[in-house]
Amino acid sequence: MTAAVLAEMSASDLAMVIVTGCSIVAVVAVLFALQRILIAVRRVTRTLDELNAQALPLIEELADSLAEANEELARVDRLVGSAESISATVDATSKLAYRALSAPVIKTVAIRSGATRAARRMRRE
Repeated sequence: MTAAVLAEMSASDLAMVIVTGCSIVAVVAVLFALQRILIAVRRVTRTLDELNAQALPLIEELADSLAEANEELARVDRLVGSAESISATVDATSKLAYRALSAPVIKTVAIRSGATRAARRMRRE
């Protein structure tokens, strides 16, 4: 702009030129910021897609492993139940055997002890 053009402009015209220039700079700055934001959003979207692609097979594998572990746990539970049943049966059998054999064994030991004493007395006499 030349000095003649500036002299013919009024203060309001000059203010309008300055506001227009600042507005253009602000719009360019906003567009630049929006472009950077768009690039960042695309990167985040790409990263999330990659993460999703990697995580889904891992989650499926985890679900399969969990199902296998539950099956094994059920099998171990059945084995423990069987062992408890066998233990209870052995315990009951041993108590029954103790009750059935303890009296005859005690009597046999008593008879043998008595017979031994009687044999000693007879030898002495």
